[in-house]
Amino acid sequence: MSHDGKSIHLRDMSAFAIEGPLEWTDQDRAQIEQIRGRYPTSRAAIMPVLWHAQRKFGWLSFDVMRLVAETLGLHPSEVLEVASFYTMFKKEPTGRYLIQVCHTLSCALNGADRVVEYITQKLDIGEDGHSACGRFTLMRVECLAACGSAPMMQINDDFYELLTEAKLDQILDGLSNDKPLPLPRPEVDQWTYTPVS
Repeated sequence: MSHDGKSIHLRDMSAFAIEGPLEWTDQDRAQIEQIRGRYPTSRAAIMPVLWHAQRKFGWLSFDVMRLVAETLGLHPSEVLEVASFYTMFKKEPTGRYLIQVCHTLSCALNGADRVVEYITQKLDIGEDGHSACGRFTLMRVECLAACGSAPMMQINDDFYELLTEAKLDQILDGLSNDKPLPLPRPEVDQWTYTPVS
C-alpha cells in the first residue's frame, strides 16, 4: 500500500512475489475445512481463510487471493473485494513489525501526527513507509476502536495506547533490540465498565 499523506491505496503488485510454493499443506487444508464448517456458505468464510493465508504466506498477493478463491470455490474478485476493504489484510510485503497508527478524530486530536513524525524519525522510515533496515513498516490507518485511550497504535496484533514519546522509546527500542516489550493494553483495566448492582 502506498501512503500519499491522505489515503492508502493498492499499487501495482507485479514486482512482488512470494517465495516458495503457493499451495496448502494437508494441515492447512484440514484447518480450512474446519473454518468452512463454521459458516453457512463459502463466501462467509472468506475473512478467516484470508487471515489463515496471511499468517502462512506473510501477505496477500493476488496469487494468494486466487488460491483462497479456488479453495472456497469463489471468483477471485469476491476475495479481492474483501481483502482490499480491510486494513488488517496486508496487500504487500511489510517489515517484521507492522506499525499502524490510528489517525481518526480522537487520535488526531490527541497527537497522532506527532506520533507518526516521531516514529518516522526514530526508525528512519522512508516515504514508502518502510525503514531502511526493512524491519519496520509504518502506516496511518482508520479507527482501531480505542478512542478513549488516544493516541494509539497497533504493532502486528498488539495495541499500545495513551502514547507518549517515553512510551514510544520504550516500545521501539525494544523492537529494535529484540528486548521484552511493555504489555500491550495495560490501560484496559482503567476503561473496563463494571455495572453497579
